[in-house]
Amino acid sequence: MKIAQDVLSLRSSRRCQMIDITRQVSELVTQSGIQNGCATVYCPHTTAAVTINENADPDVPHDILLTLEKLIPQNLPGYQHNEGNSDAHVKSSLIGCSRQIFIHNGSFVLGPWQGIFFCEFDGPRSRTLHVQISGE
Repeated sequence: MKIAQDVLSLRSSRRCQMIDITRQVSELVTQSGIQNGCATVYCPHTTAAVTINENADPDVPHDILLTLEKLIPQNLPGYQHNEGNSDAHVKSSLIGCSRQIFIHNGSFVLGPWQGIFFCEFDGPRSRTLHVQISGE
């Protein structure tokens, strides 16, 4: 079993944003030399997340963010967290802080329309993601 670890640095430009990181993570897989295994992408931030969804149509990330904002507005009456970003914490918890992607023959096992996204809910900020690739 071989294990490779790396850190991706990102900069979001808006408060809420989905950034396609498929290419960057794929490059780390290629650099690792691992042909079959798994890549785990982990976000160590409580107001951000990682997900897999359609990356062929930019309207999909827009619609996801629009829906999350309607379901979990920034200034919902009753929030008690005093930093003004309670919605970002809730969105992060719902989406999740990590994703695992299978690797077969050096490539991700993703559907034809799927990509890996970093989800920013309290930007703009500089962020890091941890990527661990394991396998043979």
